[in-house]
Amino acid sequence: MYNSEQLDVQYNLRARHPEFQDIFDRWEERSEEVRSSLPCTLDIAYGDSPGQTLDVFPGKTPGSPINVFIHGGYWQALDKMFFSYVAKPLVAGGAAVVVINYDLAPEVGIDDIVRQTQRAIVWSVLNAASFEGDGRRLYVSGHSAGGHLTAMMMAGDWKAEANLPSDVVKGGAVISGVFDLEPVRLCYLNETLGMDSDTARRNSPIYHLPMREVPLIAAVGGGETEEFLRQTLEYAASWRAKGYPVEEIIMPGLNHYAIMEEVAKPESPLTRAILAQMSL
Repeated sequence: MYNSEQLDVQYNLRARHPEFQDIFDRWEERSEEVRSSLPCTLDIAYGDSPGQTLDVFPGKTPGSPINVFIHGGYWQALDKMFFSYVAKPLVAGGAAVVVINYDLAPEVGIDDIVRQTQRAIVWSVLNAASFEGDGRRLYVSGHSAGGHLTAMMMAGDWKAEANLPSDVVKGGAVISGVFDLEPVRLCYLNETLGMDSDTARRNSPIYHLPMREVPLIAAVGGGETEEFLRQTLEYAASWRAKGYPVEEIIMPGLNHYAIMEEVAKPESPLTRAILAQMSL
């Protein structure tokens, strides 16, 4: 068990990778190119606050499966504009793609961010036909904090929350996610997030698995911290213990940021797995 200082080391990724700004700049440049080259509609409001917007990259044909991508940034940083690049290989493979934003901490808490993400999913289902998507074939993917939110969406009670079918999310890909928020509560990140133990438990996907079988891709870089490896491996194991289908992808040598570079590559095992999950 780590103490708080050791947890800081495990979760402070910008300190671990001081080249992070160069990586973000590369993502932003790549995303600008994708927005210029692919048909898209940007900054669509799905809620009533500034952060509740999304970008849509239509499918090539009507009835395309939808992949909703959720960005990371520890629930307090980054923006969808850095992640448009994920749409290129997925649209080329036959999907419609929605890249979402949400309000960030400390202006809102984790509970609010989860609810906002749910609203983005509901919007994507109800408006699917407008971007050549099939609302009955919706999948979710996300990186880091977005991996956490992806897992929360997979466990959502959609009938109670939005009067949608309970199986509205047909599958998900969590990339270097966080599934037990207690270590986050105990480290420096909570200075901004402001979670108490109940909030952390309520929003920890490892304690809230879906009530139905749903396929999961659990990906993590082999070069990530022990905590990020543990988070993914334990989450995948909990899924497997329920008898649910899970594909575990450990990408040798890749760190927390480098694994997201793989999503830009149509030939990468991660991209191929996401497309295969959508039967593409």
